[in-house]
Order: sequence, then structure tokens, then C-alpha cells
Amino acid sequence: MLSETITLISLIIALVVSLYFFILLVSIKRKRKDSIKGTLILAPIVLIVGIVITFIVQETGILSITLVLSVILILSYFKNLSNDDLEKSQGIDVLSAPELPDEEDEKEKAEKAFFEDNKSLLTAGKDFVVHAGEAFSEEAGLARLLEFINTSIIHETKADGGAILLIDDFDDVISVKAFTGDFPPPYKLPEDLPHKVVRVETSFRFAQFTLTENIFGAIAMNGKAELITDPASDSRIYQNEPEDFLKCGSYIIIPMTLQDNVIGVIALARRYGSPLFTDKEFRNAQILTDYACASIKNIYTFQEIKEHSEMTREAEISGKIQKTLVPKQLPQIPGLSIGAFSINSEGVCGDYYDVLPSRKDRVSFLVSDIAGKGMNSLIIMIMIRAILRLIVNTTQSAATILSWANRGISIENNIDHFASLALINYDTTTNKIQFATAGSTPILYYDAKSEEIRKISTSADPIGVEKMTDYTDNEMEVHSGDVIALYTDGIVEAVNSSGNQYSTEKLIDTIRSNNKLSSKEIVGLVKADIKNFTGSTRQHDDQTLLIIKVL
Repeated sequence: MLSETITLISLIIALVVSLYFFILLVSIKRKRKDSIKGTLILAPIVLIVGIVITFIVQETGILSITLVLSVILILSYFKNLSNDDLEKSQGIDVLSAPELPDEEDEKEKAEKAFFEDNKSLLTAGKDFVVHAGEAFSEEAGLARLLEFINTSIIHETKADGGAILLIDDFDDVISVKAFTGDFPPPYKLPEDLPHKVVRVETSFRFAQFTLTENIFGAIAMNGKAELITDPASDSRIYQNEPEDFLKCGSYIIIPMTLQDNVIGVIALARRYGSPLFTDKEFRNAQILTDYACASIKNIYTFQEIKEHSEMTREAEISGKIQKTLVPKQLPQIPGLSIGAFSINSEGVCGDYYDVLPSRKDRVSFLVSDIAGKGMNSLIIMIMIRAILRLIVNTTQSAATILSWANRGISIENNIDHFASLALINYDTTTNKIQFATAGSTPILYYDAKSEEIRKISTSADPIGVEKMTDYTDNEMEVHSGDVIALYTDGIVEAVNSSGNQYSTEKLIDTIRSNNKLSSKEIVGLVKADIKNFTGSTRQHDDQTLLIIKVL
């Protein structure tokens, strides 16, 4: 009797559980549609029917059969679920798992929200780049770009006024390059400046400041953006009261940085009594400043490329002209052996040499070192060459020839110029040399009789420095075997990888030890010796050597 009661209670419990399971599945299917399939709902129905029949006929075998059928139906459901919807069902409880949000949709929504929130900033940044591109072809392109950037940032931050100041590295000042709107000056106004709106604005528009003792220079040197909402407590800000338009409100000042180098600042202001700048407006101003710096960098890069291209083209043209000035072949002078070489370091060579058989009794030798490179040095070289070739045909002495050449060059005030020059006049009839030097171009003399070598030139003002400079004549007799060397400082100042110079001593030793050779051979040995000394080290000065040997 007890066993039957237990069986009855078990059947009732199983029936209740099955009914609850059935109702739960039906409810889930209604809410989630295809999430629950019919085979799973059929399993509790079969079980309920089996329990009812077992209860009626009192045969537990029927319950066992229906239980097996229910298990088969459940297994069939999970098998179909695995085959048909594996991706959805992995790791999810079929009965209770909530729907997961679509991560791609959430990401897309976040990106869309960010774009909408920063749409005006992104548009402004794009406009900066567009205006930078247009500025390439304009003479005042950078100034126009700065004005546009300044106006745009004022609009985006709702500032009352703004200015862009750039640093001049040569003068150590920071200057206003763009200005618009109302900008209460945070610096001390000049004592003699009337406190009138127009006068103060005009003064600021063309103002220059040192990099110390003012808020613009201080932030530029510090390199850190600042939001100033309490100017009265900031010792860097000067209060130019009592006029209302001079009272300081709030400021945003942001360094403009290119490749870790601060080139200036963008300064924004709000009038006294206006709402203070917010952190969001401060952040927006920093973002726009980054866009502005990128645009300005494009302008600077373009200008550098353009300047380099122009310099390269100028150097190519000048180099071709210069080649026509150097003697293609040294003249044959009876009783003399002549050798020379000239190597330019880069661009147009500033060195020049010439051999001029001007009269039957005179041969002129000259070596010149023109200051600088490029077209200016080429112009001076051409002028010196033309003047000397004209004057050496006269009976004037070497010092007089240099004086006349100096006066001719000095009157050209529109050219930054000067040149060192050594001139030797050799008298073929008396075996005497007359020489004069301007600047520091040296002359070495090897005396074959005493086997001594010494410097015989003296220093004087270079050509082109002072119009009334007088130069000094020197005369001496030369003999067979004597060697005279004229050279520019690029010879003795040639450096090796260790930074050591070739030196005058090495040049003297090479000439002395090879004095029995011809001038061409001595020149060749000096050239080779310098090359061996310097190796692959790049030289920054031109090298010219002219050697005369008396036969």
C-alpha cells in the first residue's frame, strides 16, 4: 500500500513538473518565435500523456516507454539545433539566455555620435588643409592662411577675439601675424599709447614681444597650453584698467608645435564680464591648433622645397657660367713651369685663379677666394676677372691694380661681397716678381739656393670692404729652381674624419720634398696627399692651388 502511495505521489509530481515545463516552453516560443522548435514542446506532451495513461491503467511500463520517447524527442531537438543554428546556440542556455546586443551596431552608433559631436571641428580641420593648398601659389599665402585659421578658431570656440603670434628665432621675439575681434591686452601697454579702442587694436596688430616678461612668450617657451579663467591671480598678465575694454576676461593660449619645435602661439580671449571659456572649448581649441600646425607645416615644407629647387637651378646655371671663367689650358711661358687645380665643395665655387700673359715683359698670376657661394659670388668673380684682365695690360704695379679693382667692386652697394686676392706680376726680362695681396690669400716661396720655404704675403683688407684701402707692393728676384705657391685656405683647412686639418706645415713639406719635380707633378702630389688625408670626409670649403716654378 505504501509503495502504491509513493508511486501515485511520484506520478502527480511528474505530471505537475511536465505541465510546468510545457507551459514554460509555450510561453518562450510565443515571445521568441523561432527560438523554440516543435520537437522540444512535443517531448513534455508525450510525457504527460504517458503519466495519465499510467495513472489510469496502473502500468508503469507505459511510463517507461513514454519517458524514452520524450528523451528521444529532446535529443533530436538538440541535434537539429547543432546542425542548423550552431553559431547562435554556442554558449547560450536555450531556455533562459537573453539576446546579446549587436557589437557592430553599437560601435557604429558610437562612431556616428562622435562624428556628429565633432563635425564642425573636422570640417574646420579639412578647410585648413584646403586653404593651405591654395596658399602654395600665392605670394602672401601664409599670411592669408593664418588669418583664416584665426577667424575659424574664434568662431568654433565662441571667443570674442584671437591672435596668432609666430617666433622669430633670429631676433628672439614673438610677433603678431594675425589678429581679429576684441582682445583685451594681457600685457602692459606703452606709456605713450592713448587708451582708445582703435589705437590699442592697431598697436597690437603690429606688436612684437620678447620671449620673456609677457604671457605669450612665457607659454611659447613653456610649451604647455593654458586655460586662464582668473587673470587677476596670474602674475604674467598685466591689468591695463580702468577702461572696461582693457579689463582682462578669460584666455586660451596654446603653443603651436612643429616636430617638437614651438613656432608660436594661438591666443583666444573673452571680454571682461563675458562667460568664461569652458574645458570643452579649451579642448576644441587644442584640436584645431593641431590641425592648424599640420597645415602650416605643409606651407613650410613647400617653401623649403621651392627654395631648394630654385637654389639648385641657380647653382646649375652659375656652375655652367663659372666653367667658362677657369682657364681651360694653362699657357706655355718660356722659363716657367705652371701647374694648378681647383676643386669646389658644393654649388658654385668661390675660388678663382687665372694666368694672364698681358705684355711681352709681364705675366700675371692671381688666385682669389670670393666670400659666399651662389649667384652673388659668381657676379663678383666675373667683375674681378673683367677688371683685372683690363688693368694688367697697363704699366701699373700690382698694388695699384688691386686698389683700382677694389674701388670698382666697392661701389656696388647692392651686393653683399668681398674677396681675398693675391696678384703676382712676373717680369720675364729681369726674372723679378712684384706682388700684392688683399685679404688673407697666402703666397709661399721656396728658395732653391737656401732650400728654405716661407710665407712672403702680408694681410690687408679684402677687396670690396673699404673703397679707399691702399695695398702694398713687394718685389724680389727669383732664380732657377725656385717655387712659388698661391693657394686658398680650403687647402690647409681640409679636414679628416677626426676633425684634424691638413695644415700649412703638410703643404710646405710636400712642396719642399718634391721641389725637383715640375709644377704639374707637385700639384698632383699635393692633390693626392690631401685626398689621402681627408678620405671620404665631406669638405666645406673650396680648394685652389697654383704653383709656379722657375726653370
